[in-house]
Amino acid sequence: MITVAITGGIGSGKSKILNFFSKRGFTCYNSDEKAKIILNTNSSVKKYVIKNFGKLSYKNGFINSKYLSKIVFDDPKKLKELNSIVHPLVQKDFKKFKIRSGKSIIFFESAILFESKINLKIDFTILVTAPIKIRTDRIIKRDYITVSQIMSRVSKQWSDEKKALFADTLIENIDWKTTVIRLENLLIDLKNRFNIPD
Repeated sequence: MITVAITGGIGSGKSKILNFFSKRGFTCYNSDEKAKIILNTNSSVKKYVIKNFGKLSYKNGFINSKYLSKIVFDDPKKLKELNSIVHPLVQKDFKKFKIRSGKSIIFFESAILFESKINLKIDFTILVTAPIKIRTDRIIKRDYITVSQIMSRVSKQWSDEKKALFADTLIENIDWKTTVIRLENLLIDLKNRFNIPD
């Protein structure tokens, strides 16, 4: 089984690119979405988060993303702590997901692919990039947060330059039509590289 990982900074469009492969019939796994599910449904995780991050971490039984995001992106230690609790559970779930799928190739998205060294177990890695101005505009429209909040989050992530040292290929996601052409060509390359049938 071939595993292809998609990563990139906040606002780069990695989830949209994962969706590109999903629409073409490939099995895909969204790590960020699974992390949210775990935070909302795992009772042990919920208890830990409430105890260590405060009761306001949950609102009406669901994760208060705005509150929790402010805490972890203002404090690198808290971000690392939260990742250390949720990330292993996501990886455990992904392993089960791969076994259940039985597919020859799986695409998955992870925001902390290189930081967590998951890439060491991956066959091929795609780094998605975009200029910071474009990323900022996307995030403001999506999350309704300020530029200063965005830059604070960006500063907590590895730079694209650092991630590029570990990536197998880079997709610059500025204009979607151009990105699709690049992805179509990449898909051809992946099929040839790993002998994946059409």
